[in-house]
Amino acid sequence: MPPTDVRPNPGPGTGPDPDPDSDSDQIFRLQEQVRQLKEAVVSHAVVDQAIGVIIVLGGATPDEGWIVLKEVSQHTNIKLRNVAETVLIWGRTGVMPQEILTALEDRLGRPVCVGAGLSAPPPGSPRVSGRSSR
Repeated sequence: MPPTDVRPNPGPGTGPDPDPDSDSDQIFRLQEQVRQLKEAVVSHAVVDQAIGVIIVLGGATPDEGWIVLKEVSQHTNIKLRNVAETVLIWGRTGVMPQEILTALEDRLGRPVCVGAGLSAPPPGSPRVSGRSSR
């Protein structure tokens, strides 16, 4: 015989919340997720723009631009987004920290700056580390 003191579940919104912190915890988690997603969108845009700079000023293809950024980041132990931001500054000013410049030139297989000005790659120059994306 079933127990007589069992009450039906009142359903949502009809009684005290069994875990009063659950709504505020969920709101906090969602706000944090939104913040992270916004940061990722901005970071992605910075990386895409830096790839564009490498394409134009470094004579690379889009795939090579991505590889260059990734390898420079790994070689210098600098976050990819920070390398990308530095490349954007370099594209505007022609100024880049020597460590990143050296790694960038190594990855492109040629110099990318001459004095204070920027130079285009010579015709027929090799692509990233001698690789081609074909």
